[in-house]
Amino acid sequence: MTKIDWIIEVEKRKEALLKDAQGLLHIKSLLDEENATQDAPLGKGVKEALDYMLTLGEKDGFIPKNVGNLAGHLEFGEGRDLLGILCHVDVVPEGDGWTSNPYAAEVRDGRIYARGAIDDKGPTIAAYYAMKIVKELGLPLKKRVRMIIGTDEESNWRCVEHYFQHEEMPSLGFAPDADFPIINAEKGISDFDMVQIGTDQVNTDANVEVQTFLSGKRYNMVPDYAKAVIQIKENQAEITEMFTNFMNQYKLDHQYSEENQELTLEVKGISAHGMEPRNGKNAGLFLSEFLSKLNLDRKAARYFQFVSRYFFDDSRGVHLGVAFSDDISGELTINPGKFSYTKESGGTIGMTCRYPVTNKMEATKEKLDALLKNEGFTIENFSDSKPHYVDEKDFLIQTLKKVYEEQTGEQADLLAIGGGTYARSLKAGVAFGPLFPGRPDVAHQKDEYIDLEDLFKATAIYAQAIYELAKEE
Repeated sequence: MTKIDWIIEVEKRKEALLKDAQGLLHIKSLLDEENATQDAPLGKGVKEALDYMLTLGEKDGFIPKNVGNLAGHLEFGEGRDLLGILCHVDVVPEGDGWTSNPYAAEVRDGRIYARGAIDDKGPTIAAYYAMKIVKELGLPLKKRVRMIIGTDEESNWRCVEHYFQHEEMPSLGFAPDADFPIINAEKGISDFDMVQIGTDQVNTDANVEVQTFLSGKRYNMVPDYAKAVIQIKENQAEITEMFTNFMNQYKLDHQYSEENQELTLEVKGISAHGMEPRNGKNAGLFLSEFLSKLNLDRKAARYFQFVSRYFFDDSRGVHLGVAFSDDISGELTINPGKFSYTKESGGTIGMTCRYPVTNKMEATKEKLDALLKNEGFTIENFSDSKPHYVDEKDFLIQTLKKVYEEQTGEQADLLAIGGGTYARSLKAGVAFGPLFPGRPDVAHQKDEYIDLEDLFKATAIYAQAIYELAKEE
């Protein structure tokens, strides 16, 4: 059989690939449970994106299946075993400060800019075209190939949970939703709320009463905006000056305004993925730190001093007493992604903890429970997705290493990440691209993009990978 030039096969289809990628990126596929319907249980946008992929696949001769309007798949080939390619079409909220409309999918300077360009709509189209190339070349395969499409990866994974309750588990597979070369270790992910409990007597000598405080929308994002409304008995000018000086010290955009004897404080930070909080500037943490220094009413003082003591300038759980690291997957990280406080009900901190492969979350949670009990907080809405690890000697990893090295001429080192990909829902699954070494990770950030050269190169890698993994029984 003649050697296939996978890059040339991508070149032949690149205009169609780009057009289909833009079509998917135009869809505002955000979780929207408030406007859910029976046929769009997570909102109209994510359902539209799922339908887009299923319709595209049917047109190109794949066998489509909608699984409960939460997920779907496209399949081709024959064989007893199943190769799974796990993608998702939902995106995180776009945030502010974009140069162009986040859903315009504008191409400029050799890049396509859109929410979802790198996470995970661009890679989904790359993997789709990889399947299309293998199918159109009529290559002999011993396994069926199935793209599994999720719609809730950025939130609660209800899509894959529902999918695997009703559908077959692939015997091996990959998720094009992270970094190249190959990610064979993913940290555990635990999301939960720390909720303030107990009642506080009013301390009449307090100068500042916090009415409301709000920051962040997702556990897995560093919040880039925070707002507090406070009432001040005296020395308001002094407090606004302190606020300005504090935020200037950390080079943060900020503003304040006064209305009806209430002072509104606003801070802008820098968003980033919650798996590495050091890549962002947490607006909620900076505003909490400032408020914690004021003469607050008792309930607010307990909340903001708690945030200051355990989270400010500490994303490794050192102050919480849960720091941990291992050689496989590195350090435990914590990201407080959602803050809310009201004078009536007190405060909550919603956070994600990304913990190493050898760390036991049960022991970590016991430590947190004991600490929080003394601090007047409790854990609610606790969820835990265990770490995921595939041994280097596995056929899947050996095959992907060979493909990556042939396509790029570079060594395929194995990586560990703090993010969670759909690979962890497979028994033998890894995350595989599309972010090449040395490229900045712009997922979840404003002006998210993918280089077109990388999009096409990833498509070629995925096409060869599908062929190499599926040609053997």
